[in-house]
Amino acid sequence: MPLDAVCLTALVKELKDVLAGAKIDKVQQPERDEIILSLRSGGRNERLIISAGTGDARMCLTKMSFENPAQPPMFCMLLRKHLVGGRIRDICQIPGERAADILIDSADSMGQVSEKHLVVEMMGKFSNIILTDGEMLIIDCLKRVDILMSEKRQVLPGMRYRVPPPQEKMPFTDKFDSETVLSGLKRAPGHKRADKIILDLFSGISPLMAREIVYRACGTTDVTAEEVLSSYRGEALAGCCEELAGRILKGEFVPFLLEDGDGKPTEFYCVEILQYGGYLTGRRLNSFSELIETYYGKRAAAERIRQRSHALTKSVKNAIDRLRRKLSLQRQEYEATFNRETLRQQGDIIAANYHRIKRGMTILRAENFYDPEGGETEIKLDPSKSPQQNAAKYYKEYSKAKNAEKFLAEQISQGEKELEYLESVLDEIGRAAGERDLGEIRLELQESGYIKGQVKGKKQQKNPPAGKPMEFRSTSGLRIRVGRNNRENDVLTLKDAFKTDMWLHTQKIHGSHVVISSEGREIDEGTIREAAVLAALYSQGKDGANVPVDYTLVKYVKKPSGARPGMVIYTDYRTVYVTPDERLADSLRVK
Repeated sequence: MPLDAVCLTALVKELKDVLAGAKIDKVQQPERDEIILSLRSGGRNERLIISAGTGDARMCLTKMSFENPAQPPMFCMLLRKHLVGGRIRDICQIPGERAADILIDSADSMGQVSEKHLVVEMMGKFSNIILTDGEMLIIDCLKRVDILMSEKRQVLPGMRYRVPPPQEKMPFTDKFDSETVLSGLKRAPGHKRADKIILDLFSGISPLMAREIVYRACGTTDVTAEEVLSSYRGEALAGCCEELAGRILKGEFVPFLLEDGDGKPTEFYCVEILQYGGYLTGRRLNSFSELIETYYGKRAAAERIRQRSHALTKSVKNAIDRLRRKLSLQRQEYEATFNRETLRQQGDIIAANYHRIKRGMTILRAENFYDPEGGETEIKLDPSKSPQQNAAKYYKEYSKAKNAEKFLAEQISQGEKELEYLESVLDEIGRAAGERDLGEIRLELQESGYIKGQVKGKKQQKNPPAGKPMEFRSTSGLRIRVGRNNRENDVLTLKDAFKTDMWLHTQKIHGSHVVISSEGREIDEGTIREAAVLAALYSQGKDGANVPVDYTLVKYVKKPSGARPGMVIYTDYRTVYVTPDERLADSLRVK
């Protein structure tokens, strides 16, 4: 992971400068493996997020909002008991490790100030958050580790905290000479990549840093030990190691972020990364907290939502699959009704040949007087029925098929609308920003009968009102609102919006309703285009380009009788083509 021991050194140095002396006002645990400390420091309110997630372990200041569970977890209650009201005395890194120790002075129930340590281990699947007293005796931890889980190191209440076992490597920031790197290259197999050798020699650095060292020395990352030694690049490689280690020891850090062509973060580090050339765009950020928040924040939130919405997504997908199978069968039956004239003709031929049919016959061979070319036809008969009953059977099937055509056409039309609705719900789940959004979608599906409601016998709660839509301000100052789900879309478009407001929606693509409040002014083209960008961003076309967005006055938007939530029809519209832009949305969002 990019957050290696070297990068953590830079982060801890920054946090120490900002948070030393900060008072802990609140402790929250929005997720199973995340803690939020609300702090008061230097007249400013700060929030420190501490995560022990397997793929996103981190510690940084955050500006993101989090939804807390109705009932705080036990570990959260414990931290509140010991830490709220305390002050951060110091933050230090456990030498050479991806672990930090937050030293806190807190008062107990008797008012006696005592020392506490909040140890944050950011080590992949072994990440943990551990609370100890001043003697480093463990009070409790987020993830308890017993002897069955690890024979080498247990982490349990009452035990003394021990730092993770050191790796049998030289810490990268230790002083070393060129011979350390050269001898490592010479001992390694000639076909082994140079960056892998660097990782084997030094602890505390990530594969990204190892590749960067090799790139700066050799101009490429794909080079073996044999190639380095034969090209006399060994000295250059050792020199790069010493130069970067020296900068780290001096505290010369740069919060450096790498992004792809779409502006999505792909890598970060505490020194400038050059190895990707023009394939990725690099930029310096203002702080390491901003760097880590930018890299982890949205992807961590997206993963949380994916986990929480798994059951809901599965229910909707199952409903979609069932509906598609039903529609397929209905369409087959509908196509079969087109052959009903053949049934009527066969009934006529049987009626014209009553005199030739004997009881017990299974096939009638007779002249087909409906065929312009004449000739005979064969018609199956029921041997247990009379000639009149056989003819009546074909006439009945003809009438049934005639009625079925109209009935099936209606059923297919309703099924297609229902499928469109379910697909729009699936799109909403993918764009949900938190448990509140998922709760509204869950309630919508309960009201529509797709999932079961609350179990009988439990205390019934009133349905919560639809939430407030997202709010933005255009460059010219007009208010733009964006619905998060079908319930919000209905309220926004059909109740809250005025007839003179502008309504926008992606053309033939599931997405949010967007409303520009005219506020008695003429809506300018720039605002319409900005609102269209928002409509495209909060739709299924968010990853596309030149997305068509229709816009019209709210007075031309209607909801058909019996239509599902969020389903409307509209007229008198125009279309604009835009490309979704998340940065524009962030700049227009009302904080």
